[in-house]
Amino acid sequence: MRAILQRTLEASVSVNNQTTAAIKSGLLILLGVEDGDVAEDVEWLSGKVARMRIFADEEGKMNRSVTEAGGGIIVVSQFTLHASTKKGNRPSFLRSAAPAVSEPLYERFCATLETETGTPVGRGIFGADMKVALVNDGPVTIFIDSRNRE
Repeated sequence: MRAILQRTLEASVSVNNQTTAAIKSGLLILLGVEDGDVAEDVEWLSGKVARMRIFADEEGKMNRSVTEAGGGIIVVSQFTLHASTKKGNRPSFLRSAAPAVSEPLYERFCATLETETGTPVGRGIFGADMKVALVNDGPVTIFIDSRNRE
């Protein structure tokens, strides 16, 4: 399971010109589920994201979590995070989990993150053609992979 965390000044996701989620300061998280990911990946990744200290404290140092900073959260499913570009110029998405597997894990990640942070998690619509807008703060962008637990 892969996540790209983007610290935002504002972010939103819309489908068919209808906004499904919008936040001011907080995190926009792009989440990709890989074939073979399980509930343990959800638990580890959601905990890691909830405790990630990438927001400024009183001294301007990245020392606060999204919860401590009072930020909002949006999670958008993105199977393209598992693209393989090894052969040719057309990416392969064979490593991405099928929707029957990835959608329940995506929903579980969102629910677990809500529990971990005590913050409602905005969502896109799984499998839809979404338009994502953000003003990246910093910019701060962090990549986390549950198969490479650094």
